[in-house]
Formats: sequence, C-alpha cells, structure tokens
Amino acid sequence: MTTQTAQTEYALEVRDLYVGYYKDLNILQGVNMKARRGQLTAILGANGVGKSTLLKAIFGFLKPNAGDVFLNGQRINDVPTYQRITLGLAYIPQRMSIFRWMSVEDNILLGGWTFRHDKERLQRKLEENFERFPILREKRRQPAGELSGGQQRMVELARTLMTDPQVLLVDEPTAGLAKLLKREVYDMLTELRDREGKTIILVDQEIRHALRIADYVYILDLGRNKTEGPTAEIVADLKKAFWI
Repeated sequence: MTTQTAQTEYALEVRDLYVGYYKDLNILQGVNMKARRGQLTAILGANGVGKSTLLKAIFGFLKPNAGDVFLNGQRINDVPTYQRITLGLAYIPQRMSIFRWMSVEDNILLGGWTFRHDKERLQRKLEENFERFPILREKRRQPAGELSGGQQRMVELARTLMTDPQVLLVDEPTAGLAKLLKREVYDMLTELRDREGKTIILVDQEIRHALRIADYVYILDLGRNKTEGPTAEIVADLKKAFWI
C-alpha cells in the first residue's frame, strides 16, 4: 500500500507506542492501532490495561516515550493539544465536563472558543448542533445541570462538534448512566458515524454495546495488543473469553 493510499484509508494511526506517567514505567508497551475513515473503532479490555491512556496520548495529554501518532498521515507527536483540535481531532473524557450552572447554549458555545470573534460562524455552528439535537434547542436557556445524564452527554457532543472535528476520541461515554440513557448515547455515536461520516475511536467497558456498534475492534491486555479484527469476525472469539 502506498503512503497516499494509507492516508486516504486511515484517519488516525498509532505505531509502536510506549506511554506512561513516568518515563521509566510504560503503561502502553508497543501498541499499534489504525482507525479507518468513517468507521467506529472500539478499544476494549479489562480495567487498567491502558485504554484511556491511549486516548490521552493520541490527544496530546501524555507525551509518548517512544512511537508515533499520525492524523491524516501527519505525524503529530510534537503538535500541542490545542493545535490537534484545529487539525480535526476531538476528545470527550469519561467524566462529565459540562458547566452545570451555565445554560445549555453557553456550554455549547464554549466549543467555539478558538473562533469566538467570528460571530457568524459561531451562530452557524450552534444552529447545526440544534438541528442535530433538537431537544437542546428546547432547553437552550436551562442550566445544563438540570438535564438528564444522556442530555448532558448530548451537550458535550454538541460542544465538541462546534469545531467540526473529523476524528472523535470517546472515553467510556455511558459510565454512570442508566440503561435507557446508555442506549441514547450509543445511538448518538452511530448517527455521527452513519450520517456525518465521523471517525470514532471508542474506549468502553460496556462490551456488548460496543460490539453492537463497532466496525473494528482492538483488545488490549496489560498495555499490549492482544487481538484485533472486524467486529463480525471477532465476536465469536470474544464469546469464548471471560468478558461476555
């Protein structure tokens, strides 16, 4: 495969990545991962194997001790986090990050901080989000903390989408949510993939739910690649494992 083809096929690629919170202690040890454009790639595994660490390294919160991260074929190891956002990369953390006392609309507008002086663009992106999530238009003046857990995740997604990212890093989006709300969040992610062509990299402990929506699956074990494959091919093997 030529370099040009690889850049077209994969929106994001991780090569032989070593990452840790200390230079002499790597949580990730030679991890490799590719995310095809317009697909949802799930990163699965037991607690503590480095799934969330991988997302933080991709987004720039952690600097790799070795290895490389490529976005659209461009090596971004030395690109600051705020510039990765402008390159089309976004990150949604596990913990809710809304400002509960601020209105829904103001929370969403914060996502356009980098172009806050462009009022026309701000309003256009805000309107696009209200079209994606009509319930947020109805609740635009309410404090975000009054919304349900699923709707608060919706606000986070809307805020993230203000910069029109093409690659979304999503870390356990349904942690702490009720069953019905979890389904709502997974539906939102599949809509972003299917209707808008977003590339999504999902870290999740909800194995069954992740497998229902993922196109491709990576399983990590003790900071290393254990297995990978298209979801349809890997489900049979996973059913034999202790997770499902």
